[in-house]
Amino acid sequence: MNLLKEFLLNDKCSYLDNKEQTMHYKVIEDCSAFHNAELIERGFRRFGKMYFRPICSTCQECKSIKIDIDNYIFSKSEKRVMKKAQHIKSYIQKPTLTQEHLNIFEKYHKNMRDKKGWKYQETSPEHYYNSFVNGHEEFGYEVLYFDENRLIGVDLIDILEDGISSIYFYYDPDYSHFSLGKLSLLLQIKFAKKSNKKWLYLGYFVKDCPSLNYKANYKPYLTLQGRPTEESQYIWK
Repeated sequence: MNLLKEFLLNDKCSYLDNKEQTMHYKVIEDCSAFHNAELIERGFRRFGKMYFRPICSTCQECKSIKIDIDNYIFSKSEKRVMKKAQHIKSYIQKPTLTQEHLNIFEKYHKNMRDKKGWKYQETSPEHYYNSFVNGHEEFGYEVLYFDENRLIGVDLIDILEDGISSIYFYYDPDYSHFSLGKLSLLLQIKFAKKSNKKWLYLGYFVKDCPSLNYKANYKPYLTLQGRPTEESQYIWK
C-alpha cells in the first residue's frame, strides 16, 4: 500500500441540511485487498483510489452499517421484486467505461435532480474513470444489468474475503418500475449468501437523510461504534 496523500476537508454536509462536515481522505496507490478491507471495517468508503470517512467533531449521525448475511431472510415482497425482474440478466466483471455507462449515469442523475433535488453536475469520462474504474485493484468489480441487449444498470462493488462492500449503483430511470435500486441490493445479498460471505457493507446510514435511511429496513444489521483508527480495534454492534 502506497499512501499518496492524506488530508481533511471541511465543507457543507452531503447528507443533512444546515450542517458542516469534516471528511478524512486518503489517496492510496496499489491498495491491497487486506488494507482495503481494514479501511472498510473502520468506516471508510472507496471511490477509485480515494478512501474517505466523516470525522465531524459535533455530529455522529453518519453510521457505517453492514447487513448480517447469515441471518437475513428475504421477505415476500422482496421475493416478488426479484421474481418480477427475473428476465433481467446480470454479469460481473472488472470495472469499465463505455459511452453507455456515461449515458445512463447522466440520465440517472438528471432524474434524481428532478425527483429528489440532488445537486447535478455533468460527468466527464475522466471523472467517471477516476471515481469508479481506477483503483479497483484485485477487489473491485462492476455488475452490469441488461434487459435483453440493453444495459440498464451498473452496480459498483468490492468483493472482500468476508463480505461485499457496496460502492455505488445507478440505473436507467425508464426501468424504475422494476425497483432496480432495491433489486440490486437484494441480488447482492443473494450473491453474498451463495459465496458464503458474512457481511454486506452498505456505507453510511443517516436517520434523517431520505437517500440513506432506507438501509435500516434490511435487517438484521450492525453499525460501527465510534471512529476507530487504523491502529485500534473496531467494534460493530
